[in-house]
Amino acid sequence: MLRVLLLVLSLMYCGTAAPRALGVRTRGGGRIIGGTPADIADYPWMASFQRVGWHYCGASIISSNWVLTAGHCLQGLNIAIVSVRAGTSIRESGGVVLMASSGAVHESFSTLTADYDIGVIQVDGSFPIGSNVDIVDLPAQGYDPPGGLAVTVTGWGSTANVGPSASSLLKVDISVIDRASCVARFEATDRMICAGEAGKSTCSGDSGGPLVSGTTQVGIVSWGRDNCETDGGVYANVGNLRSWITTAAGV
Repeated sequence: MLRVLLLVLSLMYCGTAAPRALGVRTRGGGRIIGGTPADIADYPWMASFQRVGWHYCGASIISSNWVLTAGHCLQGLNIAIVSVRAGTSIRESGGVVLMASSGAVHESFSTLTADYDIGVIQVDGSFPIGSNVDIVDLPAQGYDPPGGLAVTVTGWGSTANVGPSASSLLKVDISVIDRASCVARFEATDRMICAGEAGKSTCSGDSGGPLVSGTTQVGIVSWGRDNCETDGGVYANVGNLRSWITTAAGV
């Protein structure tokens, strides 16, 4: 059964370290490692998942009233304080802000391993689909991105493991890591894909953001090394979890 997040009493960060040095990409201080400035018009599906008006995680627009994000971003969070800002390159200014009305986390999500790290948020109202707000394409069920596939990840924040946060959208162009290396380096499951390299990756605050190939979202920022600059990152495998998105959000 889907877990609907309505009035959860506790707020908690899902940063418990797993044996493989899991470092989830939340905690609000967004970072893209090795990134360059990006324009929301080029990534109009990108949205900021906000907690009491402040950026908390990334998200992607998958329909006029649903966004896709990481499960650990929603775990234990009171949906009444969640909003989604879309249509702007500045994470806490401009665009349109819609309050969340409900959400769901995959019923098999594990805070220990970050397996099945996927969630959805329904907003109150509809996004104004246009030049700066649009719906991302989703892959077919079972699609597993091949190693070497060129992909892009977007998010908000600084460009170093320790440093001041920036407010403008950043992006980094990387490649998918082949399945065998992904498993060897990160003990990844079939619900995960790996992408990036040392100096080109994601970090705290990027959780939930989209990893895209062209206009198709193949991954959701999930976790990686505690020191974000030393390796690539791990993403929820959207193709493997595609049927769950349909069940949860009707998309």
